Amino acid sequence: MVLLSPSISAMRRLVRICEDYAVAHGLRYNAVKSELMVFKAGNKTYDDVPPVTLAGVELSRVTRFKYLGHWVTDNLTDDVDIERERRALTVRCNMLARRFARCSADVKKTLFRSYCQSLYTCALWVRYTQSSYGALRVQYNDAYRVMVGLPRFCSASGMFAEAGIPDFHCIIRSLMRRVRDSSNNLVATVASRVDSPIMWHWMTTHRPSFRYVK
Repeated sequence: MVLLSPSISAMRRLVRICEDYAVAHGLRYNAVKSELMVFKAGNKTYDDVPPVTLAGVELSRVTRFKYLGHWVTDNLTDDVDIERERRALTVRCNMLARRFARCSADVKKTLFRSYCQSLYTCALWVRYTQSSYGALRVQYNDAYRVMVGLPRFCSASGMFAEAGIPDFHCIIRSLMRRVRDSSNNLVATVASRVDSPIMWHWMTTHRPSFRYVK
């Protein structure tokens, strides 16, 4: 469970409500595993923050935490989570390449689609550096090369086009495709506006060379 509040006093009130609910239903929160994080407002940092207690125990303040497998940081950047996914992709690729080295190319392609194309929470990445984003893209391309035994410096776009496998940018844009294919009227309204902020974000973030003209 995550509690969000604009002030410490409001956070304390939310915690008290949760404590009263727990007592009424015979539950107990683990204060040792509970943490407090203060988001930064631009370049402003808050070193002295009043304590927040849960069950009489002061919550420890952290700069990042993992929620449902996604890393959340106090500066709201996604570099840490992108690095997590890059490492996880490396582990999956190496495991598959070793265990299924003698399998046919079709089997390896199927394994790559199943285990290496699920970039967890990639649709949530909006603030990151190009270095971390590029490192994940290179790792994705190298993972396929290792799986099928291609040379390291072969064309990435060519090898994915020949195999009929979505490339890195296609995986990242999968959320936009689902938005466009949705039958929901509200979602369809967002997809039909080519000048909407969400369309501008997807075009500029995942295609750095694109220049949006209003």
